[in-house]
Amino acid sequence: MIRPITVGVDGTPESRAAAAWAGREAVRRGLPLRIVHAWQWQPTDVAIAADQDTQAGWARDLVREAGRTATERHPGLTVTAEILDGGAVESLVAAAAEAETLVLGTRGHGAIVGFLLGSVGQQVLAEAERPVVLVRSDDHPEAEAGGREIVVGQHGDPDDSSAALGFAFETAAARGAGLRVVRAWNLPPVFAYSPGSLRLADQAGGLEPYEKEALGEALRPWRERFPDVPVTEHVEIGSAAQVLLSVAGRAQLVVAGRRAHRRAVGSRIGSVAHALVHHAPCPVAVVPPS
Repeated sequence: MIRPITVGVDGTPESRAAAAWAGREAVRRGLPLRIVHAWQWQPTDVAIAADQDTQAGWARDLVREAGRTATERHPGLTVTAEILDGGAVESLVAAAAEAETLVLGTRGHGAIVGFLLGSVGQQVLAEAERPVVLVRSDDHPEAEAGGREIVVGQHGDPDDSSAALGFAFETAAARGAGLRVVRAWNLPPVFAYSPGSLRLADQAGGLEPYEKEALGEALRPWRERFPDVPVTEHVEIGSAAQVLLSVAGRAQLVVAGRRAHRRAVGSRIGSVAHALVHHAPCPVAVVPPS
């Protein structure tokens, strides 16, 4: 089954940037591009509001224009454009299930825009079965062509980050880009308070060598599968979100695994992915566990 790169559009500058990003990625991976707009009739008492037929016409014009733009940019690319009739969360999660990657626009440093405000955006990220990439309005292809690296976080045992690592290696291979794999670590409480306890840790071999060995073990199968991808192993003490954000400024893409938490009020993504989505200056890929 050939899965498309799917992008959700809503007419905002952010979604236009997302559509441009998705088109470039589809060309790189040799995949079709699917453009979707989640639309549902929303009657209102506001006097200037358009009737149902007019709103439906706006939606059709929106996806038609997005499709035309993608075709003009990439003449050889297979492009489809369609309206998804239904709620935003349900429609986009369903579209993601059929996609290689779902691409959406985001403001960054704040809430996801358009039909993905607040908890709706969190639900799409937390429930999508495939990777979701969030793109800001100021994203440009120069960052991809300028030799910037792709950054991905790794944590825990090798299986804990396998989906994120797989996505990052595949993307780096498709782009001919280098990959920086970040493993952040913190001192456990027993080592956190005195120079003496830190000295004991060093005499036992140290915690940093352990973290480096764990990262190397997690990367071994991916290095073998993608021998041509240059890899920088980055082990640093600190919170995962802080360390990843500290290197995101020189990245063309940051990749994070997803830890979804289901609560009575709805699904939430993990704190690291949440921090990257809101504060990273480049596109962010949130990858669900495999």
